[in-house]
Amino acid sequence: MNLLVDILGWSGTILIIAAYYLVSNGKLPASGKLYQVLNLVGAVLLGVNVFYKQAWPAVALEAVWVLIAAVALIRIMKRAYK
Repeated sequence: MNLLVDILGWSGTILIIAAYYLVSNGKLPASGKLYQVLNLVGAVLLGVNVFYKQAWPAVALEAVWVLIAAVALIRIMKRAYK
């Protein structure tokens, strides 16, 4: 189980870093759906890891990260369907 949780955590970390890199280097718009999806999925995966390891400050961070990305993604999708 530890190996699976570590793989999920590292995968989430890679997704969040990739999203930040792509936006910071102009390869992806910060207001785009892909950026928010990368952040959302990355935060969920990393959140599983930190929850399992009971790193509560990091759990709080990932919960907020998920919330921010989810709200942004919902707004983007609402605009797309208008």
